[in-house]
Amino acid sequence: MTEARLDDLLRRAAATHRLSVERALADLGVTLAQYAVLKTIAETPGLSNAEVARAERLTPQTTSLVLANLERKHAVLRRAHERHGRIRRVEATELGTRLLAACRDRLSGHHRRLAAALPSEGGGGVEAWLGRLAEMRV
Repeated sequence: MTEARLDDLLRRAAATHRLSVERALADLGVTLAQYAVLKTIAETPGLSNAEVARAERLTPQTTSLVLANLERKHAVLRRAHERHGRIRRVEATELGTRLLAACRDRLSGHHRRLAAALPSEGGGGVEAWLGRLAEMRV
């Protein structure tokens, strides 16, 4: 496979995934970035804005905007760090946990379609490759 072909396939796959997720979550008023950030916060409560940004590969500015929108929806709560006044820790609220469950429910069909598209011999190699891509330094 050529570099150009690999680049094209990755770009198109990412765009297809983004569009599918955005459509599935549209009536909940949740974007892909909001879903990803809410999922990260629910799985690891108490992260700082910077830690969320690094985990999701977002800029700090984008993360602040996403968190502000989730806070307006009462899905997350930001609290001052115990020792560092400028750092704020983020946690999912009860409403945020319910919203995340609704998002996961809406995305179940998308995830089934993704699993069905895996090679018949199993997706272990694909999963490992995607995991390595996700952990690459940029």
